[in-house]
Amino acid sequence: MKKEVEEKINQLQIMEMNLQNILLQKRTMQIQLLEVDNAIKELKNSKEDAYKVIGSIMVKTERDKLIKELDSKKEMVEIRLKSMDKQEKEIMEHASKIQQEIIKESKQ
Repeated sequence: MKKEVEEKINQLQIMEMNLQNILLQKRTMQIQLLEVDNAIKELKNSKEDAYKVIGSIMVKTERDKLIKELDSKKEMVEIRLKSMDKQEKEIMEHASKIQQEIIKESKQ
């Protein structure tokens, strides 16, 4: 096998590991988003103030203030998810291109 093909195969393996890492992070963000959505929903259905965890203690917080904090966190998570989607797409496109080059070069 040519040295160039071996290098491309190594690149492809690295991309696959990066893609797995991104997908794992993306799944974690999706879980966080679901948790934040559920917390916001519960707070909106409640009339009482709520508690939030800060470090190892729970602090009573105004419901509306907590909803704003969670909305901000939700926005941040959604932005990170969009960024991960973009990274995932770019890696997959680049990996596909390298796969095609490997196939082409190995037929020669």
